[in-house]
Amino acid sequence: MLSLLKTSRIDILGTLRRSCIRITDTFSEVSAVCNKRLDRRRPCITPRRLCSGKRYNVPPSAEFVARVSGIATMGKLPYQETADGLDAAFVGVPIDTGTSNRPGTRFGPRQIRAESAMLRAYNSGTRAAPYESLMVADIGDVNVNVYDLKDTCRRIREAYRTILATGCIPLTMVHLYPVFVRHGPVGLIHVDAHADTSDVVLGEKIGHGTPFRRCVEEGLLDCKRVVQIGLRGTGYSPDAYEWSRAQGFRVVQVEECWFKSLVPLMAAVRTQMGTGPVYLSFDIDALDPAFAPGTGTPEIAGLTSIQGLEIIRGCHGLNLVGCDLVEVSPPYDTTGNTALTAANLLFEMMCVLPKTKYYD
Repeated sequence: MLSLLKTSRIDILGTLRRSCIRITDTFSEVSAVCNKRLDRRRPCITPRRLCSGKRYNVPPSAEFVARVSGIATMGKLPYQETADGLDAAFVGVPIDTGTSNRPGTRFGPRQIRAESAMLRAYNSGTRAAPYESLMVADIGDVNVNVYDLKDTCRRIREAYRTILATGCIPLTMVHLYPVFVRHGPVGLIHVDAHADTSDVVLGEKIGHGTPFRRCVEEGLLDCKRVVQIGLRGTGYSPDAYEWSRAQGFRVVQVEECWFKSLVPLMAAVRTQMGTGPVYLSFDIDALDPAFAPGTGTPEIAGLTSIQGLEIIRGCHGLNLVGCDLVEVSPPYDTTGNTALTAANLLFEMMCVLPKTKYYD
């Protein structure tokens, strides 16, 4: 028995040594390939950095680093504790307090990060190269209070005030007040199955169905530059969107989106938004449950994932000052496809931020 253990130990150590040699050789080969490509002025993705001389954070290529390895940050980007030195940052807000139907969105940021391991550095459809022009990192989650929604709102305000003070554009945001403090009233592109303009629900003014009424009351929105896209479902009155229209919002119900490309719509939206600051808010339930079943308040007959891409890509050229992707509920996302879709939509948002580089 002792002899067998000793022999096994030697075999294991020998295997480890051989593995280490192979790993060392592999990284030597990677370095040689990168240097060769760099000499040819071709982009080459290596772990963390781009072989182009500029020191932007870049997701490691799955050619060299296994997707299943490492800590699950957004897109396998580096994690840092603050937004200092960043042009854009991914930040999670893991809450579902105030949810009216199916809970579970507090686990959304974590699952989106896990599914984002599939993301690569370039957008093949638009030829956007965000990691060649933006310093981006994952800065973790806001430390929410899962027992007190009002205190959570306070914590979110403080966290985003700090982020925006650095000049960083936050991705995955849920509170417009710090944006207003920095930029004044903003235009809003709101993609959702629901208008989220309820006043009071069960005696409460703060919930996931009330944010944009509160934003109007606080003067955070430039109401003539607000569009709501994909609204649908049953309502409590014949015209569930009367209040939105009364404020000057443009309301695009889902029936106007069926069986067509939304490229012409987004051309009109860009004209409506002009050159002023714009915030993009995308609720995953805007998509049909066939594409995104893992959400708290699903509604049938929604947008397709292709139309979701058209909306976000149609924001290219706007003065985007913040974006969010909300309402992913992993307990109802049995395949992971909702979180995977959300991760890709967040990547697309990053690709349309100001200063993002595009190849011709």
